[in-house]
Amino acid sequence: MPIATVNPANGELIRSFDALGDEETERRITAAAETFRQYRTTPFEQRAAWLNRAADLLDEDRDTIARTMTLEMGKPITAARAEAAKCAKAMRWYADRAEGLLADEHPDPVDVSDSGASRALVRYRPLGVVLAVMPWNFPLWQVVRFAAPALMAGNVGLLKHASNVPQTALYLEDLFHRAGFPAGCFRTLLIGSGAVEAVLRDPRVVAATLTGSEPAGRSVAATAGDEVKKTVLELGGSDPYLVLPSADVEKAAATAVTARVQNNGQSCIAAKRFIVHADVYDAFAERFTAGMRALTVGDPLEEATDIGPLSTEQGRTDLEELVDDAVGRGAEALCGGRRPDKLGGGLENGWFYEPTVLAGITTAMRIHREETFGPVATLYRVADLDEAIHLANDTSFGLSSNVWTRDQGEQERCARDLEAGGVFFNGMTASHPALPFGGIKRSGYGRELAGHGIREFCNATTLWYGPESS
Repeated sequence: MPIATVNPANGELIRSFDALGDEETERRITAAAETFRQYRTTPFEQRAAWLNRAADLLDEDRDTIARTMTLEMGKPITAARAEAAKCAKAMRWYADRAEGLLADEHPDPVDVSDSGASRALVRYRPLGVVLAVMPWNFPLWQVVRFAAPALMAGNVGLLKHASNVPQTALYLEDLFHRAGFPAGCFRTLLIGSGAVEAVLRDPRVVAATLTGSEPAGRSVAATAGDEVKKTVLELGGSDPYLVLPSADVEKAAATAVTARVQNNGQSCIAAKRFIVHADVYDAFAERFTAGMRALTVGDPLEEATDIGPLSTEQGRTDLEELVDDAVGRGAEALCGGRRPDKLGGGLENGWFYEPTVLAGITTAMRIHREETFGPVATLYRVADLDEAIHLANDTSFGLSSNVWTRDQGEQERCARDLEAGGVFFNGMTASHPALPFGGIKRSGYGRELAGHGIREFCNATTLWYGPESS
């Protein structure tokens, strides 16, 4: 993929960039490594001041960067503004709490009394230069939820962003620089995916974090494993959305629409498989389908637009193939299932797809196994909770899950048995600075956000003091 901004609403090239050459990439890695030597010793108070300043600048820039994101990857402008606001909130959260989250840990003296120590403790120390390989779907948030904790921990970052959001990537580098962080603390590398391996193998790069596809995660993990370097991976998801008889069906259906089509349906934590108990299936399906059908598809820069284009033409093609395969094998499209017509205004050249609900899904269909990255939902009818849990877990992914039930016994059962990094009851999955985020199985490993996220790229150092220590 060329490094370029191409407006997915009309297919027009806005701006292209040359990839960094080897010499410039080398200079940026060198600068990051040299900066880390001093930056790691800066006090938390100073790091927090810089990060709070970055949050203030981001608030000031909100409308401008929101428009940039929308032009680069197609998210509705209202969602883009909300993403920028969420990033500023996360920056302030870590600025206020990082020192406490990384405070020395002191075991009970009784527990270490037989170790021969007069005292012992655990101290969290930064690792160094961390490579962040980030996706286009939340081009600010995905980066900030790595950068905010990493910078507050004393690490420095190199960003290899998706090639279709280069202007957002450059904005992030500029944002942290304007906020006062030393220049080498956070640098953007405008490079292609083929150049990632060389950067990761550089001995000055000590770890990597990746949010993206399973193939990309496998590649980075394989290289990092060969180099014995720490990685955190947040990959795909095919999140189940269980609706059981005691649920508020009307609210569950309304929330399901938002849960499915957030970010034009291009979200790893979007609910994708709607698993509904037979007792409430018809009522849920009717309300859910009506809600999906009522969404406004159009120019993502318009305030009234609910659904913008998919980010790339290939992304739409991939989605169409999954839907066509399902319908060809007997699935019923309750709504959508095609490209919209009569958009006008040049939007007919954009990469739009109608909000779609498919019923009658079977295990023979590709869509049952593969992630749908777009506004397409699959509906399943189940007889009981056992079948619902079995179907929810019948996937190679394990990112998050949603359960609608007011029965506490069913809640406990789902909390115990659903194979996912999160279980959200009577609401939709969302990431939050105070809650750890990540998955299991082929959705990846490690955690972002909260205290878990800031400690991922820290050395938990045991400090042991013998009797003769002063």
